[in-house]
Amino acid sequence: MNRPLAPEHPAYLRVVRASAWYDLAVTAGFATPWTYTLVHHTLSSVGDALGWGALPAPDTWQTLYANLMGSVVTVWAALRIVRPLPLHGLLDAVARLLFSSWMAYALAHGGPRILWPFLTVEVAWGIAQLTPWRRTGPVAGPAGPGDGNPVGTPVR
Repeated sequence: MNRPLAPEHPAYLRVVRASAWYDLAVTAGFATPWTYTLVHHTLSSVGDALGWGALPAPDTWQTLYANLMGSVVTVWAALRIVRPLPLHGLLDAVARLLFSSWMAYALAHGGPRILWPFLTVEVAWGIAQLTPWRRTGPVAGPAGPGDGNPVGTPVR
């Protein structure tokens, strides 16, 4: 019996895909040095205008790590858009837990308050993708299309 919130349910897979579209929209600008300069300037300006603090001036290392993060998250988002699977939702929820932890750490150590909206959205997507797994128990063995395991079931 399929429950509406089970990870193999199409509604859950739509959540996985929607979170990927969010990630693509938010992180694609971090993927190149040129677009990162624009994103950095915009975030810094918004943070400054709201009284939340401007971002530190970008340097080579900051730009490199922003580009690495932007590139990896953009590719990860593309995978979840093209082929969302229940396992992708579970792994994305774990990644969001990690991202949320590091954002909270940065905020606790004087990071700009412009992180708060991003932290809030990360936590919300993480909860949305992790909660259905609480009802199903642990992930079964290796997944693959046609093996009877819903973890490997793609969305059509």
